[in-house]
Amino acid sequence: MSIPRSLVVPSDARCRRLVTQRFDHAAITMSATGNEARGTAVIVPGFTGSKEDFLPILEPLAVAGYDVTTYDQRGQFESPDRNAPTSIDVTDPLSTLAADLLALIDTVSPNHPVHLVGHSMGGLVARAATLAQPARMASLTLLCSGPGALPEDQRPVLEALGAALESVTLEQVWEAKVAFDQSQGIAAPPADIEEFLRRRFLANTPEALAAKARLLTTEPDRTTELAAVTAQAGVPVMVLHGVDDDAWPIEQQVAMAITLGAEICTIDDAGHSPAVERPVETAAALVDFWNRSVSQPAGEV
Repeated sequence: MSIPRSLVVPSDARCRRLVTQRFDHAAITMSATGNEARGTAVIVPGFTGSKEDFLPILEPLAVAGYDVTTYDQRGQFESPDRNAPTSIDVTDPLSTLAADLLALIDTVSPNHPVHLVGHSMGGLVARAATLAQPARMASLTLLCSGPGALPEDQRPVLEALGAALESVTLEQVWEAKVAFDQSQGIAAPPADIEEFLRRRFLANTPEALAAKARLLTTEPDRTTELAAVTAQAGVPVMVLHGVDDDAWPIEQQVAMAITLGAEICTIDDAGHSPAVERPVETAAALVDFWNRSVSQPAGEV
């Protein structure tokens, strides 16, 4: 999971409920503060992440002229999948989440396409939304995401989580995680961040969390399909990752980018969460790509 280093919301950003035709999302939005309004960006968080994972990059993106929205997906942190008109489809959660994303895009930018960024599992959601409605996208950035399910060596933990959630509470899962981290000598974050991480994890809807865990172990590789759709629709794509990303192997991400005809951008001194670990460099890479995405053909960054 991404571990924010600060929970300070930029002074010009808004924490709000973003009501769409499908769902009521907790979101953070920030309007462009630069001299020239350049477009709208939507950022999709990963598996156990949230909108707070992108706090450090909101201001530089807004200063560069972009309206930015990041949100909690259905069943995630402050967007619980309870008492909603419809719940997540546990047999096909990606369809639910992608439809939610498209409804959110229609709400924040009804008349213009958006620059879409999907982090980790959020990249799979962003991909599904792009496949469904490519005309809604000004560009697509897959941030530390991959071509499909996570590699086989990472799946047992997710499979165990899904099975455990049938009989144990999220509190018990969290306590087991903390105990494991301690046994491995992993230092705990500052107290305020640790409490936030605990609160965020416990706020997940268990059924949605289990469904997303299965998604990460079963999603097929749709890279070739995405390449055809984005090429036909003229949607520029970038694959952006930390040099030490430990989720999808770097070689998989590079191969995916080549198939997509996408730009490849590597953030030095970063792992799976460049927006937290190297926010200045990550924001600069996004702005550069977005500024060029209309006219410049894809290539190595």
